[in-house]
Amino acid sequence: MAQLFIQLAQSPTGAVITIVSLLLVAVIIGYFTAWLYAKSVYTPIIKGLETDKENLIKQVDGLHEDVKKLNGKVDKLNDKINKLEEEIEEKEKEIKHMKKPKK
Repeated sequence: MAQLFIQLAQSPTGAVITIVSLLLVAVIIGYFTAWLYAKSVYTPIIKGLETDKENLIKQVDGLHEDVKKLNGKVDKLNDKINKLEEEIEEKEKEIKHMKKPKK
């Protein structure tokens, strides 16, 4: 059996198998190293972006509350406008009534 491995190591097929296996090991090492590098570089960036996202979500919630308050104020002002328009109509009717000539 040992002689079979010696013959395989000395043949072109053995050399191809050795080269392919070494390339696979190099690919695995390269992939693992790139993963560790990417993890170390991008983890702080991702944490910063998540913090920014949380702050922006809080700001959006605050803006939604402001919009609700402003919509309430607009509704109140529209009600006042409607009341004033009704008063104007009443006053115009009174003026017309007063301007009618008396017989």
